[in-house]
Amino acid sequence: MGFKNWLRLSWHKALLLTLLTSGFAVNGIAWMQAYSMTHYVAGGERTTRPEKLSLAEKVGVVLTGVRLPRPANHQTPEQIGLGYETIQIEISNEEKLEAWFVPVASTRGIVLLFPPYGGSKQTLLAPGKILHDLGYELLLVDFRGVGGSSGSDTTLGVREAKDVARAVAYTQQRWSGRPIVLYGASMGAAAVMRAIADEGVSPTAIILESPFDRLLNTVRHRFDAMRLPSFPAAELIVWWGGWQQGINGFAHNPVESAKEIECPTLLIYGEDDKRVTLQEVKSIFDHLPGQKQFAVFSGIGHGSLAIDNPVKWKQQVQNFLQIKEL
Repeated sequence: MGFKNWLRLSWHKALLLTLLTSGFAVNGIAWMQAYSMTHYVAGGERTTRPEKLSLAEKVGVVLTGVRLPRPANHQTPEQIGLGYETIQIEISNEEKLEAWFVPVASTRGIVLLFPPYGGSKQTLLAPGKILHDLGYELLLVDFRGVGGSSGSDTTLGVREAKDVARAVAYTQQRWSGRPIVLYGASMGAAAVMRAIADEGVSPTAIILESPFDRLLNTVRHRFDAMRLPSFPAAELIVWWGGWQQGINGFAHNPVESAKEIECPTLLIYGEDDKRVTLQEVKSIFDHLPGQKQFAVFSGIGHGSLAIDNPVKWKQQVQNFLQIKEL
């Protein structure tokens, strides 16, 4: 073999080795990112919100993943003046859901509340208090992986839809005949929608707060928040996350679930939301075939709108729950 041919062959080998090494490195980082986004850790500080990360912190998050301490409950309904009962809802011998039941003297129905990504049932106390004041009993539920429930991971609304269905079945058995309203925030809203579309849940009405339209889009927005390109990282994270959890992340699309929801629906959105765009939420709203209302809160981002503007939140929810069908 001539010297020039040897150099050409060596260059090709080096290029191939570089491409393979880069491919393994990129996929390794995506695998780790997906794992850190879906598995909670014990204790420590949570990674700062993407918008507030410094350049060095962004690099660290990209290379090592986010840190999500397992969500716990440090407050109870007692702190907001409500009596409650802690309930264990069995799923299997190894798995259970923990919930707080808050009674009311003369009930109009029962509202089941489900938390957002990275949140436990204590994050539901603010909307729960308003709903209780409106005359509804409450069942505040920890998804599997958080709070008092079993496990320490999340599937971003896929397995959680089964948790919604199990909580509804428990409610129908224990408090038969009561109108059932479902409330979900962010991932909790996505789980409620999927429970109706895929698990056969049939509530009287639902209240959805800031649901994402597609899992891929919500992962992309986290890169947008850090001002980093999302392609192909978001796609790889969704693929590896699905592989780790045994789900198809690309098929987890609440906008498609919306087509199967025929019960009255109130959709609430904060116009400064950086996790979900107005266009995405409108797409969900447009796909809802049943009776529906859409409320946009100005000057509020992705969070608990019942905390940021409780007066308007109460007014919107009260008006919705007074419709004839309820």
